Amino acid sequence: MTTKLKYTTPGLDEKDAVRVVELLQDRLYAANDLHLTLKHVHWNVVGPHFISVHEMIDPHVEEVRGFADDLAERIATLGGSPVGTPGAIVENRDWTEYSLGRATTQEHLGALDLVYQGVITSYREAVKELDDLDLVTQDMFIAQTDKLELFHWFIRAHLEDSSGALSTEGATTEQEAARAAG
Repeated sequence: MTTKLKYTTPGLDEKDAVRVVELLQDRLYAANDLHLTLKHVHWNVVGPHFISVHEMIDPHVEEVRGFADDLAERIATLGGSPVGTPGAIVENRDWTEYSLGRATTQEHLGALDLVYQGVITSYREAVKELDDLDLVTQDMFIAQTDKLELFHWFIRAHLEDSSGALSTEGATTEQEAARAAG
């Protein structure tokens, strides 16, 4: 993706603004994908803990949708044009499609553990890069990372035993994590 800006916010040079917009756009793709994935899980969880997981997910769906709106508005503030179409998400993501359909709550939570590891890691990498580019955007990313890490903890609480060991430890794919958690 080539980003061209007609203007940017005062005090931010165009070269830095272009890179910040690229980082924002990457997070926008991730937020849109994540809230759709979470809604998919919400619809497809089954088993004895269905209602608790079903109801746990919805508030986070709304929170992540809010992230997407904030990211898109920041892109526009910096003079960019946010892209939120489904085709663009698929074309520009560097992660694979969520692979579980109808499955137990534990299987979905196991798979989501890996999803969140990826999303949080990419946010933290962007936070580091923003240190030298734009502290306002960095602050937004830090706040969003905080909320993602909190929800990840909610997921992991379902996957750990009394010693703190995670059932998904060592899993490298959603399917492996789902099997380990199930």
